[in-house]
Amino acid sequence: MNPVIQRRVQLGLLVVGVTITFMALTLIAGCFKNDSTIEASKATVMAEVVSVDSLHAAVNFQTPDGSFHSPRFGLLYPTELSEGQRISVDYAVYNPDLARPTGRTAVLSIIPALSVMVGAWLVVGLLMVAVAEFSRRWARRDDSGATTDDATTDDEGSDDATTDDEGGDERDTAERDTAGRDAAERDETVSPGSP
Repeated sequence: MNPVIQRRVQLGLLVVGVTITFMALTLIAGCFKNDSTIEASKATVMAEVVSVDSLHAAVNFQTPDGSFHSPRFGLLYPTELSEGQRISVDYAVYNPDLARPTGRTAVLSIIPALSVMVGAWLVVGLLMVAVAEFSRRWARRDDSGATTDDATTDDEGSDDATTDDEGGDERDTAERDTAGRDAAERDETVSPGSP
């Protein structure tokens, strides 16, 4: 894998990890802000749980002034509740949409948020290691392919050199034969005139 592409992929993974971390920290900060708003003008009443799912619990309650309220986003920290249950809730007098079961605080948001952050960074870390390993293997494969090509080129070059050597040997032999014939002809030319 191209090192530039590898860096971009790993940078993208880091951005994902940082984004998830930021979101989790924002969630924790938001929970503490909601708690401080409730604490600033807290009132406590009995409420009836009208619906529950894994992330949401809707309740109805009546405030001392006789108004009925059902928080738009449900209760804060809605775990371990069941439909029809009557519970005590704390709410902000100036904003009854902010309500939580009595005794529950933003501290309950820390463990889930940290779990999400740790899980996200584990996944990001594993993916970064996988990308680096893939890139390393890809580079090794390219290097072995280049080495094989170089070896093939060297073999072809040595074959050419061998052919050149063989051609040179044949030329040397032909030149020696020609030189030998020339010498023999000179000897014959000299022989008839000699006594």
